This record gives sequence, structure tokens and C-alpha cells, in this order.
Amino acid sequence: MTEITATLRILQPYPGIFAYYDGRISGKRLHSESANWLDDGAYSLGVASYAIVDGHEALIYDTHISLEHARAIRAHLDSLGVTHILVVLSHWHKDHIAGNAVFADCEIIALKLTADKMALNREKIEAANPPIKPVVMPTTVFEEKFVLTVGNRHVELHHFAIHSADGNVIWLPDEKLLLAGDTLEDTVTYVSEAAEIGTHISELARMRTWPISKILPAHGDAKRIEAGGYGPELIDANRAYLRRLAGAIAAGEEIDPSLKTFAAEEIASGAIIYFPPYEEVHASNIAAAKAALGR
Repeated sequence: MTEITATLRILQPYPGIFAYYDGRISGKRLHSESANWLDDGAYSLGVASYAIVDGHEALIYDTHISLEHARAIRAHLDSLGVTHILVVLSHWHKDHIAGNAVFADCEIIALKLTADKMALNREKIEAANPPIKPVVMPTTVFEEKFVLTVGNRHVELHHFAIHSADGNVIWLPDEKLLLAGDTLEDTVTYVSEAAEIGTHISELARMRTWPISKILPAHGDAKRIEAGGYGPELIDANRAYLRRLAGAIAAGEEIDPSLKTFAAEEIASGAIIYFPPYEEVHASNIAAAKAALGR
């Protein structure tokens, strides 16, 4: 492992399903002490990419936060005897596509919305801190649903406009397992498109109708992910947070600046785990929601 991947952990919540988890380490930063996308919001909150492996085939769900992380993922798959790799992108945000170049020889599948966003924001992504250059684009795009197989595993990709308009989840119907990307998050969802909170709430309600047994998010608690993930109560918790946030703004009420208090009910239930760095996410969410929803 390189210095930047020294804290990368390879978890195996289920046979043939691996989580490449890094971050949530107090006082540790990877890129720099100054503000940057890799440390702030990705590494600081904890981030996981996933692999579904069956025989000599593998599907990678997001290519992680750096080329070095992507190389570590590929080396691990090589060690398992994988000879054919598909890549699936959960959405266009930087901490999910930074390692694409390591898989430039593979089929990269994404929503058309994701490809459009990547193309539109290519210059900004390539000039970011740290830069992602070159931006390696998807090779296969779809609109709402895409069905494929990984070895003998049946895999479905589905569009959910949660967190980002181009949210793409992986559904394993035989296992009733959802790989959620950023559509669900612990402790709370990051509001990146505040004007669309209403859509996010309704899409979470749609997701809740699925017969989901367990959920593996991109940003969550490593121990819970390793133990098999979250229950569908994570959907309820994320939806309750957004409804409470939007409802308070609509009613002209003050929003409790303490996330620990604001989400106390869901934390107490065990649906989510309080992680103090999410206080900054909560503050950002309040500001974004107020600006978008007219207060």
C-alpha cells in the first residue's frame, strides 16, 4: 500500500461483496491541511467503494477518492483471480469518480445524467483540489434501469433522484441488498441540490416500498458496514431529517443547529449513528435549504 492508502480497509460484509473503506479517522487528513474535496466530506466522513465478485468476474461500484485507492482495489481483485471487470458509477461527484482512469480499459456504466454532468463539469473537475485529470467518461449509459449479471449474480441498476439528480443504486434482488451510493447516508444525507428536497423526500418514499433487507451506503460506519449494513430504517431516518428540515423552513421556525438534538429520535432508535463531523454537514444543509427554499 502507498502512504495515501495506508488506512484503507477491505471489509467483506457478505461472501463475494467487498467494501473498500477509508476515512473517519480523527485528526487524519490525506491531501492537505487546507480545505479540499478529498479530505472534507469524503475522507473525514468515511467513504466506501464496493466490489461484487463471482468467479472471474467483478463489478466495481465507484472508483474511490484517488488513483492510488483505485489501484489498490484493482490489485485486490487481481489477487482474487478476477479477469473481467465492469465499473458502475453511483453519480458524478468527485469522490466517486476519482479513480476512473485506473479502469479506463473496462466498461464504465452510468446514467446518461451522470455522463452529462461529468461532461458539463469536466474543466472544474480537472482543476479541482486535488485535480482529477483526465476525467474518464462512462462508456455505456442508460436512463432508468439496467440489468446485468456478474458471474451467476443477478444485478439491477436503478435511478433514484436523491442527493443528486443522477443517483444510481445497485439492487441485488436475490439477496434483497441495496448498494445505495450517496442516496442514503449515516449520520444524515448531504443536501447537494437543496431546491430538489421535495423530490428527494418523495424518492425516498418510493425506495421505502422496496423489499430491502440490508443497505450498504457509500458514507457510513465501517463496523456496521462490515457487519452487513443498515436496515431499511436508514431510509426512514434520512427522509425524516429532510422532512423536518424543509418543514421548519416552510413554517418559519428556527432549526436546531445541533444535529445531535435535531436527529435525536433517529439516533436513539439506532437507525443512524451519531458521528460528530456531521455537525458541519448539518450546518451546511441548513444554509443551503434556507437559501433554496426562500428564507
